[in-house]
Amino acid sequence: MDGGTVRASLIQIGVDPDETVEARRARAASLVRGQTGSDLVVLPELWTVGAFAFDSFEAGAEPLDGPTALAMSEAAREARVWLHAGSVVERAEHAGGTALYNTSLVFSPDGERAAVYRKIHRFGFDRGEATLMSAGAEPVTVALPGITLGLATCYDLRFPELFRALTDADARALVVPAGWPARRASHWSLLARARAVENQAYVLACGTAGTHAGVPQAGRSAIIDPWGETLAEAPDAEERVVTAELDPAYVAKVREDFPVLRDRVLR
Repeated sequence: MDGGTVRASLIQIGVDPDETVEARRARAASLVRGQTGSDLVVLPELWTVGAFAFDSFEAGAEPLDGPTALAMSEAAREARVWLHAGSVVERAEHAGGTALYNTSLVFSPDGERAAVYRKIHRFGFDRGEATLMSAGAEPVTVALPGITLGLATCYDLRFPELFRALTDADARALVVPAGWPARRASHWSLLARARAVENQAYVLACGTAGTHAGVPQAGRSAIIDPWGETLAEAPDAEERVVTAELDPAYVAKVREDFPVLRDRVLR
């Protein structure tokens, strides 16, 4: 991480229903390995099966040490990057049986698993993910050299209280992988900027291209700074890599020069 800055790259991977999960996993690993000049690489939500491919969740579920985790661990190690590997459908064993979670995984440049975040807010209004998956319980942060990341996933973006909790845990960059539909693309861009402005933190919003079970994706992956300025953004929903430099010192400067966070009354 050069001069205290963090070079972050978002891989807006395309989801093609005609591509096998195995082929997409190998392609994603290759894309990660291609980001050797970056410090942090981020993949989108449920890029293996598709965020709206509800019928595939059970068959596509994996344990935390499943094939996607193994492939992403190896890719992070080979590229020597911190990798937020997006999310997978996790099958977890409990005393009462099994449960599915929408689970994000973060790997260190050594390929070690550094963090696990189970999505707290499940989308669907009593359908889809909301009925098929269990909810995570705790906000999660992970400390990189020089900057702490706060983890959220897609629908979480609509719940500012989660991001406040992450900010209170010293997150300076908020990472949001998503499978956000094109019909609500304006909400995606608006809410990502709002979370950056109100928390005075970087937001790394990584979406998918292509379609998930026939649902066109918004794309529009973006890196937004603590003042709400967009540093880099995918102009469309094609497969792209979006890259920008994060400066932890700038977060401190914005919070010092315009200290709104200290005026909070309700906590």
